[in-house]
Amino acid sequence: MRSTPSLPPAVPGERFEFDCAAGRISVYVAGQGAPLLLVHSVNAAASVAEVRPLFEHWAHTRTVFALDLPGFGFSERSDRDYTPRLMTDALLAMREPMRRRCGDQPVDGLAVSLASEFLARAAAEAPQAWRSLALVSPTGFSGSRARRSSPGSTQAMPRLYRALRGPGWGRALFRGLTRPAVIRYFLRRTWGAQDIDEALWRYAVITARQPGAEYAPLHFLAGSLFSTDIHTIYEQLAMPVWMSHGIHGDFVDYRGKSIVEGRSNWRFDVFPTGAMPYFEVPQDFHFAYSAFLKPH
Repeated sequence: MRSTPSLPPAVPGERFEFDCAAGRISVYVAGQGAPLLLVHSVNAAASVAEVRPLFEHWAHTRTVFALDLPGFGFSERSDRDYTPRLMTDALLAMREPMRRRCGDQPVDGLAVSLASEFLARAAAEAPQAWRSLALVSPTGFSGSRARRSSPGSTQAMPRLYRALRGPGWGRALFRGLTRPAVIRYFLRRTWGAQDIDEALWRYAVITARQPGAEYAPLHFLAGSLFSTDIHTIYEQLAMPVWMSHGIHGDFVDYRGKSIVEGRSNWRFDVFPTGAMPYFEVPQDFHFAYSAFLKPH
């Protein structure tokens, strides 16, 4: 039987763990200066490796924190319900280790894709803790359907989740969805191109083979991590918000951003890339993000 390769660090820097309401959370930190929190996306093989270019760049001028969300990377991957509440609790709990390292000052937060919903919810619940938000290819803006359901409601489909888990076949299903060739296929759809970041692909292959790697992604596939009240959350944000996205790949429908386009605290940038522009046009992305941060 082939052994599971051990998981290497996703980014350079110190890694520590702490316990909170969301379980045991793993965090990377590097640099000095004002705090910046990076939050990776959610998919079958997600991890801090998805924000590596950001971590490496901003560690030169900021104290950069990047956590593995519950169910991913080095964080707890136990068999439990994975919900927006769990993910939001992990982000809210980050305030304490960031405070110990940087003092009691508001944090700039950047999240990718579905994690943007968790970051926005954390900011809506504790606005004093956040100086600004950057949402990269955020979910919740596709189509024109309003997402203002009851607070905390989700798109969870319990029957689908039970079918995905099955009587013992959930792990086998997940392994099929995370074969190296399949991971490459989905990364190409994320990029909207054949060329992807090979280091990210290699890390995704390894992290998807760790014990318990299937639990959070199966909840993701069953809709449990998507909020149906997210428009209400986005509209509650009063701090400066920067939204950016690309024009290639699977994540290009942002018709719903009309709900926030007229708000004075929101700014927008569009890049000629896929869903992770900081991999493809790092200089342009860092310049635009820096321009957003300077006035605040």
